[in-house]
Amino acid sequence: MSPRVIHTAQALVDVVVEVPALPRRGGNVMAPPPKEYAGGAVNILLAAARQGSRCVHAGATGTGPHGDLVRAALAAEGVEITSPVVPDLDTGICVVMLEPTAERTFVTTQAAERVISVESLQTSSPEAGDLVCVSGYSLTGRTRDPLLEWLAGLPEGVEVVLDPGAIFAELPDDVRLRMLAMTTVWTGNAEESEALTGEVDIVTAVARAAQHLPQGAVAIARDGPEGCAVHVDGETTDLDGYPQTAVDTNGAGDTHTGVLVACRAAGLPWVEAARRANAGGAIKVTRRGPATAPTAAEIDHFLAANA
Repeated sequence: MSPRVIHTAQALVDVVVEVPALPRRGGNVMAPPPKEYAGGAVNILLAAARQGSRCVHAGATGTGPHGDLVRAALAAEGVEITSPVVPDLDTGICVVMLEPTAERTFVTTQAAERVISVESLQTSSPEAGDLVCVSGYSLTGRTRDPLLEWLAGLPEGVEVVLDPGAIFAELPDDVRLRMLAMTTVWTGNAEESEALTGEVDIVTAVARAAQHLPQGAVAIARDGPEGCAVHVDGETTDLDGYPQTAVDTNGAGDTHTGVLVACRAAGLPWVEAARRANAGGAIKVTRRGPATAPTAAEIDHFLAANA
């Protein structure tokens, strides 16, 4: 059977409020009724599942309406949930303030999704060839230690895919170095890759990022509509993006990562997987909601139209 995509990070509920502009500190702004979406790790898992990948969520979900929403969204796309439900505590939320420019600002709570252990993660039973996705945000708080311990014991041949997030640069040096030593795939945006390497240009940054990883690791640096750079087997490829008129950028990076790992699980070379990920991210920003990644057929159609 084909390798699986296993995500270890937090599945949350995004509470999206569309605002004309962010209020000043201590101020107020009026907005229409909020919309709730399953988000966080859900975005990547659904993007991967829509490419036909076998997907597993190894993170925790809570008891209550938010946990129910997350599990329903995953189940609807055939994503397996392996960890037991956390009793007496619901899944947390992420308040997303979405501006007309498609820029978004976040406030994230922490609840049942942070209640993990080595044993709960191991319910996913990773095997050689599987791609285990890690978020830099999991390297904080109570999820950090069990996650790092579990990653250190993974079978040989499991790909560890790190999506660092903005927080990665703020982590203690020992935590960052420990995580990088176990990372076989780095996929960060331009700012995250610059924070790691000091390089603004993604082509230069991605080659430098690979130097922070074990020998033979892959590095991807993405820059939204500008595309991404891929460093694999000692060579860097600069892939053009597909600029679109964005209505909602929330989940665009997650879509890129989800399509990337799913295509790799299906056996595509990293460069071709990244090309399809660029297309997936471009389609996503034209849709409202975080978990609105396209299907493989939609990406096929998009690439044909943009050849």
